[in-house]
Amino acid sequence: MIQFQVEGMSCNHCVRAITQAVQAVDPAARVTADVPTQAVKVESGADRQALRQAIEGAGYPVRAE
Repeated sequence: MIQFQVEGMSCNHCVRAITQAVQAVDPAARVTADVPTQAVKVESGADRQALRQAIEGAGYPVRAE
């Protein structure tokens, strides 16, 4: 499991956008997001950097991993 701290995630729309971005890299990825803590957990065999770039490409800066 890979965990990211994601800035700007404030609602279910944000969670959906992040999930779609991650699943564009790995369609089988399982994404769990906790809006209050801005934590995103990803179960995927994809490269960590590719997942981070996908999240940031969706407009959500990753502040820590």
